[in-house]
Amino acid sequence: MRSALEGGIVAVDCSWNRLGRRGGYPLEDRWLSSMRVRRRLPFLFAANPQHYGRLGELNTAEALGAALYVVAGRETAETFLGRFAFGASFLDLNGEALEAYHRTSGPTEVGILEIERFSGTGGPAGAAPARSSAGAPR
Repeated sequence: MRSALEGGIVAVDCSWNRLGRRGGYPLEDRWLSSMRVRRRLPFLFAANPQHYGRLGELNTAEALGAALYVVAGRETAETFLGRFAFGASFLDLNGEALEAYHRTSGPTEVGILEIERFSGTGGPAGAAPARSSAGAPR
């Protein structure tokens, strides 16, 4: 997190559908390739009107707000997300997870929290139980 506080956060405002058709990020770009630390956001639920409730389908404002929360805390994220109609809903949907991610020391702990959150034992309220390969709840 120190590197984000010192070097900043980058948000890519693009259509993920189009990015996929192009083959991903243009890694040959000197600016992108010069970034020393690259991390993805933890899995979160969208609150924007186009993708409400969908896992991982955040718009750029939600992604940037989530990054601000993880790096700088809730107050900073609230200040930023308060500019958007869906900002409060985004924090309602993801606030508990974002707070847990904010308290971690790095990506390894975030990964452990994600496994717990989506394994069926530590998932968000109302989440379906994890299923075995036979399709029965565990």
